[in-house]
Amino acid sequence: MNGPGDGAALYKHRTALTGVMAGLIALTGLATSAISAPVPTTIDDFFLPGTQPETLSHPISDSNNCAACHSVPEHDFDPSEGWVSSMMGQATRDPIFHAALSIANQDVAFAGDLCLRCHTPNGWLSGRSEPTDGSALEGIDFQGVSCNFCHRMVDPENIDNPNPTPMADLEVFQGIKGLNDGVDEVTPNPHTGAYVVDFFDRRRGPFDLGEFFFHAWEISPFHQSSAMCATCHDVSNPAFSEQPDGTYALNALGTPHETFDKYDMFPVERTYSEWLQSDFAIAPIDMGGRFGGNKIEVSTCQDCHMPDVTENACRIDETDRPDMPAHHFNGGNNWVLNAVRDLYPDLETGLTPELAADSIARAEMMLENASDLELDEDGSNLNVRIINQTGHKLPTGYPEGRRMWINVRFLDDMNNLVAEHGAYDDSTAVLSTGDTKVYEAKLGVDAAVSAATGIPEGESFHFAANNVWIKDNRIPPRGFTNAGFESVQAEPVAYSYMDGQYWDDTDYAIPAGATKAEVRVYFQLVSKEYIEFLRDENDQTGVDPMNPSTGEIAYDQWVLHGKSPKVEMDFAMIEFNGGCPADFTGEGDLNFLDVSAFLVAYGNQDPSADLVEDASWNFLDVSEFLSLYAQGCP
Repeated sequence: MNGPGDGAALYKHRTALTGVMAGLIALTGLATSAISAPVPTTIDDFFLPGTQPETLSHPISDSNNCAACHSVPEHDFDPSEGWVSSMMGQATRDPIFHAALSIANQDVAFAGDLCLRCHTPNGWLSGRSEPTDGSALEGIDFQGVSCNFCHRMVDPENIDNPNPTPMADLEVFQGIKGLNDGVDEVTPNPHTGAYVVDFFDRRRGPFDLGEFFFHAWEISPFHQSSAMCATCHDVSNPAFSEQPDGTYALNALGTPHETFDKYDMFPVERTYSEWLQSDFAIAPIDMGGRFGGNKIEVSTCQDCHMPDVTENACRIDETDRPDMPAHHFNGGNNWVLNAVRDLYPDLETGLTPELAADSIARAEMMLENASDLELDEDGSNLNVRIINQTGHKLPTGYPEGRRMWINVRFLDDMNNLVAEHGAYDDSTAVLSTGDTKVYEAKLGVDAAVSAATGIPEGESFHFAANNVWIKDNRIPPRGFTNAGFESVQAEPVAYSYMDGQYWDDTDYAIPAGATKAEVRVYFQLVSKEYIEFLRDENDQTGVDPMNPSTGEIAYDQWVLHGKSPKVEMDFAMIEFNGGCPADFTGEGDLNFLDVSAFLVAYGNQDPSADLVEDASWNFLDVSEFLSLYAQGCP
C-alpha cells in the first residue's frame, strides 16, 4: 500500500489519471466505440433547478480548514477522519466513478453533468463541470461531498414556508428567485443533485451552539432528516420522460425537463424513495442496536449511517454529548478506498492504511447486520429465507454491477461436497449462473434508444442511455406494498413480493446423500461483467497504450485489490433428519434406537442434539426431543 514516501509511483498514477480526464474530449472521434455517436443532447437537457454554478457569494471552503477544529484524533469518533475515510470524502477520486463517467459522456452528450453534481459539488458549483468529463476539476473539487457543502445545504421544502427554520432560508430562496426572474426554481422532490446551498458561509447543523463566534451558524432540522439524503440518493435521468403507457422516451433535444419532478423522469436509483415507502419512515423501529450507536430505535438514514455516539465533535468543546452523529457514512463499499490510496498520495486524500482498513471493516460490519438468514427443512426441500433488516431494498443504490447471492453447499456425513448452488471462483471472479439465486437490478434500452445510439436492444450497462428496467428482485424493506413502491418507480420487475413482505424464500431440493448444508449470503460491489464492460466499452481503449483509459485504470485497480472481494453477510448450517427430526438413526421410523442415539449425541454435546439451537445441552433439548418423538414421523 502506498504512503507519503512513494512519491514517484504515486505521481505516475496521478499523472496518468489526470491525462485521461483531460484527454477524453480530444480523443472522442478517434477511437473505436461500441456506438456510432452519442445522443446529441446538450447541457440544457440535464438542467435541474436549485442553486446554480457560479452564484455563491462565499465559495465552498476547503475541508482542511474544517479539520483544524473538527479533527480530534485522540477520540474514537473523529469527525474529520470519519469523513476522510468515507466514500463521501473520496467521491471524486473513485476510479469506478471516473470509468462510468466516461461511458456516460460517450453514450449521451453532456450526461456527465448529472454525475458531477453529486460526486464533486464544489466543482459543479464553481462552474468547472464543463467539460462534463471532469477534466476542468482542480484542487478542492476532489474533496468529494465536502464538509462545507453539506453544512450549507438548505431544505428545498422551505421555499414556500414564511417561517422556516432557520429564518436565513428566506434570504436564500429570495436570492434564487431573483437569479431566475422570480421563478421558483426548486425541484418538487429533491433528487439528482438539485440542491439548494446558502450563498453565504452560514454553517447549518442540528444543534444550538450557543455563544459560538468562530463561524456563522444556523440550527437546521433538515440535517437530521432523510430528505437531505434524497438530494443525491434518489437519481433520475431528466433526458427521459414517462409516457402515458408507462414507458420512457427521450425529450425534445436541447430542452430542460418539463416538470423537474423525479417521478416523471427515468429512475436510476431510488434508495430514498424505498425508505420513504417503508415502515422506518413512519416511526422509529427497535432494531436492537444492530447498526451501532446509542439509538436502539432507528428511523432516518442518519440513524444507521451516522449513528449517534457519546463524543464531542470539536477541539474547542470538551463536553461529550450522547447524540453526536458519527461522520462515517459507511455503506457497502469494501475495497475502493484502497484503490484511491493507490492512485492518489495520502497527503492529498488524508487517508492512511489504518483509516482505510477501519472504514472497510465498518462497511463489512454494516453488510453483516443488513440481513438475517433462516434455514428450514421442508420435506425433501431446504428452504432458505433471507430477511431484509435495512430501511431500503437489499441491496440498494447504484444498480450496475452490484449484487447479492445465495451460496448453498450440500455435504455428506464425511463433509464431502454433494452439490453446490451459487459457487464463486475468487481467482477468476466467475459466479455460476444457472443454479444461483442472485438479487440484483438489471436495466437496458428499448428499440427507440437502440436506434438512436447503436446500443443493442435489451440488457445494458449504458446507464445514461438506459430507459427500461428488465429485472429487479432486490428484497424490499419492512412496510413494503406493491402500490407504494410502484408510486415511486421502485416496484419489483420480473419478480413478485406480497404486500408486507420484507424477506425472500428459496427452495432447494435436497440431493441424495446429503446429510447437512452450509448456506452463505454474499454481497459484491463490482461484478466481473461490469468492470470488463467499463474497460472494453471505453472510447479510449487502444488509442494510446501509454495513456490508459479510465476503464483500464478501474479494471487494473479491481484486479489489484482482489477483484471486488465478496463479503459474507450471513452464514448458517442445518443437519437433515429426513423429514423426521426425532429420527436420529435415519431409519424412517421411531423406536428405542432413536432414543439411545439421541442420548449418545446429547452426552457428546453433538450439535445434532442441540435441538433448541442455543449452543448448550440441557433439559430443554431433552424436552424438545420427547415432544418430537411423541409427534412421530409423517
